Amino acid sequence: MGSKHVAVLMGGWSSEREVSLRSGAACAAALEARGYRVTRIDVGRDIAAVLASVQPDVALNVLHGRPGEDGTIQGILEVMQVPYTHSGVLASALAMQKDAAKVALAAAGVPVPEGVTVSRAEAAKAHVLPRPYVIKPVCEGSSVGVFIVTEAHEHPPQELTRSDWPYGEQVLCERYIVGKELTCAVMGDRALDVIEIVPNVAFYDYEAKYAPGGSTHVLPARIKPNVYQQVRTLALRAHQALGCRGVSRADFRFDDRLEGTAGLFCLEVNTQPGMTETSLVPEMAAHAGISFEELVAWMVEDASLGR
Repeated sequence: MGSKHVAVLMGGWSSEREVSLRSGAACAAALEARGYRVTRIDVGRDIAAVLASVQPDVALNVLHGRPGEDGTIQGILEVMQVPYTHSGVLASALAMQKDAAKVALAAAGVPVPEGVTVSRAEAAKAHVLPRPYVIKPVCEGSSVGVFIVTEAHEHPPQELTRSDWPYGEQVLCERYIVGKELTCAVMGDRALDVIEIVPNVAFYDYEAKYAPGGSTHVLPARIKPNVYQQVRTLALRAHQALGCRGVSRADFRFDDRLEGTAGLFCLEVNTQPGMTETSLVPEMAAHAGISFEELVAWMVEDASLGR
């Protein structure tokens, strides 16, 4: 098992580059500890030439955001016939396109917040939904470019009109769901446990996600057993509805003022979840008795083509 040559793909040029570098470094160290031969690759636009030179047996994709999470790198790996981890071309592209993913999730019976996709100019001109609501880029992760518009905001965020706005021309506006932030990972065909995320700031933003002490993770989540099991059921259903492979993580909001599971909504599915020292998936795996080294090795052994 440990004799495989693994190219760990990290970095890239997305807004999540620094987190990807940290994820990649942690995974590479874990694989080396398990006896794998590892080549660390900070992905640039010459990635095809680099892979041709390195000639790995497997690519461990630890890129976050574009091009690693949107189907682009998956397509290159398919063309070059390098088996890779996580989801394939279609599932990656679909999950990254939040508005399209919501259609697929809703069709599979996964509840999603009501919302509308508009241009950033339109979102900046006037409120497109009753307040409070959330504005997020259609194709970004880690809460970059996200705004929560409350009753106190007379006007929409004018940052959307910046000439150097880097997050695309379309934004997704969704009803804000009050309550708990929940997340659940899927590993193969198994839903792991549920974490409740308690931000130590007003909003679970990029800093809260990745800075030590930015948030508190409560595992298992402090919710009723029926809600807990429904989160796990929906996480697996979402994983399968989008055609995901390997490891994914589904994020939820739960308004516990409503009866039963009526207040539970899936926000998105992450096909390349973080693997840093503060990341959620390794924490859930550890709770299930799977060490970090075992988790990363499982990903490598699960790698394939045609995903």
